[in-house]
Amino acid sequence: MSAELEKQLLRKITYGMWVLASGEGDDVEASSVTWLTQISFSPPLVAVGIKAGSHLLEVVTRHRAFTLHLLSTEQEAVAAAFIKPTVVSGGTIGGHGFGRAQVTGAPLLDGFPAWLEARVRDVHQPGDHALVIAEIVGAGASDAAAAPFTLAQAGWNYGG
Repeated sequence: MSAELEKQLLRKITYGMWVLASGEGDDVEASSVTWLTQISFSPPLVAVGIKAGSHLLEVVTRHRAFTLHLLSTEQEAVAAAFIKPTVVSGGTIGGHGFGRAQVTGAPLLDGFPAWLEARVRDVHQPGDHALVIAEIVGAGASDAAAAPFTLAQAGWNYGG
């Protein structure tokens, strides 16, 4: 198989986009993530791929908790804002105000239709991304029926 065909086919995997936020005090970070999947019903577990060596992975590993924020189909500009490194300033992360999630205290960003709160169970680093396995410990929504934003919808790709 050619490397180009492999890349082309791997980019056909369907990805939704979420914004993951983690940290405490001044040690916070938020970034878009696409490699996310549920891996267990009981307990409710998710696995997320986070780029090795990234500040996001360092913060998640240090604080062992995070929130996942659903991006709706109307939030392409928000998704784009969280692709690049975020600036933490004046009580905002990437320009978004935030509070704290109830169970873990992880940053809970304003302006998203739904969110999940997770506690890290395990981190594996088999390649250029770490696989973070976490248990869902909380959830909330202002619009649980919001349609999810996807990479394909934006015409972007992250894979291959």
